[in-house]
Amino acid sequence: MSDVSGVGVWTSITDATRTTQPTREPTDTLGKDAFMKLLVAQLKYQNPLEPSDPSQFMAQTAQFTMVEKLEELAKQGAEGALAQRLSTASALVGKQVTWQDAAGAVQSGVVASARLTEDGTMLRVGAVDVPLDAVDSVASPAAAPTAGS
Repeated sequence: MSDVSGVGVWTSITDATRTTQPTREPTDTLGKDAFMKLLVAQLKYQNPLEPSDPSQFMAQTAQFTMVEKLEELAKQGAEGALAQRLSTASALVGKQVTWQDAAGAVQSGVVASARLTEDGTMLRVGAVDVPLDAVDSVASPAAAPTAGS
């Protein structure tokens, strides 16, 4: 029978340490920096008498390149989406928009300005901020009646 008397001490030390260390949210993704660190560590600690297969190294290098390119594509996609949102918002300035307010009443007015926020695109109509996704219709502003007509 083995001696397990130290188990209780080890558990209390780990429990005490666990409460004092900050918690870190786990992520399901492996970034390019972490990937490169793993690759360098693998090369550093390999057995010199039995080095890694060169084809494996090339495959890992290709994977690293793919990770970099995917990150670059994601960044370009986000920039493209931002440009599209900005283009859509700026095209609505000076236009007559109709939307339903929080009470369900139909409102309308001319868009004075637009801005991008964390919550989405907001249009300034009079003294009201209207979310772009609340807009039901867009039209050219009604022409002011001219004198003599």
